[in-house]
Amino acid sequence: MHVEMPFLKLFIFSIVGLLLCSCESTKVTPLASTKIVLIGDSTMAEKLESKRPETGWGEALSPLFDDTVAISNHAVNGRSTKSFIDEGRWDAALAELMAGDILVVEFGHNDQKSRDAKRFAAPWEGYSENLRRFTGEAQAKGADVILLSSICRRKFEENGTLLDTHGEYPAAVKAVALEFGVAFVDMEALSRELLVELGPERSAALFLHLAPGENANYPEGKSDDTHLKPEGARLHAELFVEELRRIRHPLSKLLR
Repeated sequence: MHVEMPFLKLFIFSIVGLLLCSCESTKVTPLASTKIVLIGDSTMAEKLESKRPETGWGEALSPLFDDTVAISNHAVNGRSTKSFIDEGRWDAALAELMAGDILVVEFGHNDQKSRDAKRFAAPWEGYSENLRRFTGEAQAKGADVILLSSICRRKFEENGTLLDTHGEYPAAVKAVALEFGVAFVDMEALSRELLVELGPERSAALFLHLAPGENANYPEGKSDDTHLKPEGARLHAELFVEELRRIRHPLSKLLR
């Protein structure tokens, strides 16, 4: 069959165009080359839809890093260093860790619960020993470690003074970080500065404060000065990454 040249050219250009469009539509985002593994408690953890708008600050990290970074969040509500280990959750996180990964650790809120034998870990005893285990075992696999103190609870006195609710736990974390030569981010101090700046009234918007009927998950309302709303999670995640910039941690080069 004889085909006129102009029609043949048009046919060829159409095929080439389709192939180019096909290639464009199937572009694959490059695989992440850096993985951050989070372990911690409810202030960091991902939440079930039935708990929203409660949000862990670990959930707000991904948008702050570029596409070469993947985040694996093993943090779980209500866990201490002790219960995280006893339930096998540390074993699961450790199994995932590979050389070059970064382990970020934030515990303390539940380690303080001295009347709960399943969770209590004294700051300079069980708590410190558990942090040493996390750090040493992660380093043995070639992973880097960043140890964090717990974020502040929003506990203001009537005169507007923010109460210290963590006692010796922040100092214990810092001591382990110095012992192992790993980065320490004092989230307690950073979040304290934020809450003091905002004051008792404005800081409430960062935490799980809900009026009755405001949210279907909490029909009777909620007044929680430990757990965060999305805006609180975002601001605490930003505190973390800005501290990485300040101390010139290698991860800071991967921030957007």
